[in-house]
Amino acid sequence: MKALIVEDEKMARDNLARTISSMFPDIEVVGAASSVAETLRWLRDPSCTADIIFMDVELSDGDCFEIFRQEKVTAKVIMTTAYDSYAVKAFEAGSVDYLLKPIEPAALRRAVERCRQRSGATDVEALLRAIGRPETPAYKERFVVSVGERIIPINVSDIAYFYSKDKYNYLASNDGSHYIIDSSMDALAEELDPKKFFRISRGCIVALGAIRSVTRQFGGRLRIEAEPGPPFEMTVARARVDDFLAWLE
Repeated sequence: MKALIVEDEKMARDNLARTISSMFPDIEVVGAASSVAETLRWLRDPSCTADIIFMDVELSDGDCFEIFRQEKVTAKVIMTTAYDSYAVKAFEAGSVDYLLKPIEPAALRRAVERCRQRSGATDVEALLRAIGRPETPAYKERFVVSVGERIIPINVSDIAYFYSKDKYNYLASNDGSHYIIDSSMDALAEELDPKKFFRISRGCIVALGAIRSVTRQFGGRLRIEAEPGPPFEMTVARARVDDFLAWLE
């Protein structure tokens, strides 16, 4: 059997690969991915095939269910996560098993044996229905900011980027205005449509429409020229360069 590991934490990914190799000599780990974008590239590569996928629920650029929405997954799936909120629904919906981190060897063995015994792929449509997430997720359409006594609604289509500076988070609109917002960068990453916004670093999320050009820099990073111009150097973290370029396409 061939296995793909989808996990955004390198240590967890490496540990799982070693455990699989030591416990199941007949299972070959043929690939690894850390994000939705990277997983989709792997699945769409004709040279890449897997019989089983160990898939973390929460990835660096969204949740794993976005993978199922965008690509037909023919392999059997074992979900892994540090949280148990999806457990019963995911299992009953047709995923082979559901493993809570840290993964126990006995639980891993049970999941793999179920994969061997079951025929057919994971029932993706049943899975998406069970978790209560529509095929097209509802992302935030507007933000409300305060300027003195004024409350201003701003449509997401009018936002160029979000950034952190001096312990505050800001929203930059297309007209060049900047507003302090209460949302954390992590919360924003969950609320925004990943097709239109990309988190290029811990402190910046940029809208596709704001990008004017991208320049490669020494050390593998990318520098973005955005409109309106940001009050900081807008660069893509090295770890996110490949995912960003795939998103940009």
